[in-house]
Amino acid sequence: MEPKANLPDPEACWNAVLRRDKALDGRFYFGVITTGVYCRPSCPARRPRRDNVHFYATPAAAEADGLRPCLRCHPAGASQGASQAALAGKLCSYIEDNLDRPLTLHDLAEQAGLSASYLQRVFLSVTGVSPRKYAAACRMRKLKSELRTADGVAQAVYGAGFGSSSRVYERAATHLGMTPREYRKGAPGIVITHAPIQSPLGLLLLGATDRGICFLQFGESAGELVAELRREYPAARHEPMREPHSKEFDRWAAALNAYLSGQPVRLDLPLDVRSTVFRMKVWDYLRTIPAGEVRSYGEVAAAIGQPRAARAVGHACAENRVALLIPCHRVIRGGGDLGGYRWGVARKRILLDTERARANSPVAARP
Repeated sequence: MEPKANLPDPEACWNAVLRRDKALDGRFYFGVITTGVYCRPSCPARRPRRDNVHFYATPAAAEADGLRPCLRCHPAGASQGASQAALAGKLCSYIEDNLDRPLTLHDLAEQAGLSASYLQRVFLSVTGVSPRKYAAACRMRKLKSELRTADGVAQAVYGAGFGSSSRVYERAATHLGMTPREYRKGAPGIVITHAPIQSPLGLLLLGATDRGICFLQFGESAGELVAELRREYPAARHEPMREPHSKEFDRWAAALNAYLSGQPVRLDLPLDVRSTVFRMKVWDYLRTIPAGEVRSYGEVAAAIGQPRAARAVGHACAENRVALLIPCHRVIRGGGDLGGYRWGVARKRILLDTERARANSPVAARP
């Protein structure tokens, strides 16, 4: 049977079947005339002989040919990816609604009517974290809100679903960057020093804690950039960097200017950024994209295991506080258009052109 006009090339279809390509699920179906069954390209069943396979554009076309849907991949129903995303979404809502009590993997499996091991795999593949880590992140997020409004730390701790304050203090350094009491008071112990840098692409303001760089942004004036720094970290103490600048700052500034000038240097500078689990996953992945290369928002979402989160990837790029060091300029729209950039599309184009030129040079260096 010849494929329909709206089907991919038959050899492309067959190759997709051989590699069980989930990306082509829904684009076509293959039927096996010897078994009378039709399947998705990603079906886990044993591969048939090529001469026993026909391709179809829709389940209806396969059934009109006398074939029945496979009981393993369920080609006539929702795609496996969509079903798993819906399941993970329901579990996320259930976890968020039950933060006031301990939730075990067995509890969640019972709620979903699945085995604990399968539930764990599905949840991890869709959200990028385990149910336990998702619940912990939800509790910490709720704790931050409670600390601002509750009558005391103890009330906030229990209101967020923690069984004891000791559990919170164990995790405080990792999730809050400070203890709950310090966070409640507005983080008086966090000091951010800042200094401007004149660069080939305009004025930069660099802000750093004792852990690393937490702010690196382009702007029109130092006053505008300092105001933005204060908006990003309203509870911290902001101090201009003393003159003469430290050798470490001078080294950072020299590396940034050399990089923006197209020289073969590595931007291996220390960072101190904190955000949601999802944004950190996006930012960590962006730092693995080689200089001179780009990825679409959809490709980034797929790479972090959440193929339906392209829009959320865009938001994560827009919330990036450290230009260049988290290279959100390497993310473009799926059609090849540059898309937006927090510090101007013209800068984005220059950055990409500079990186490509450096990557093609004999002494190219990857940041």
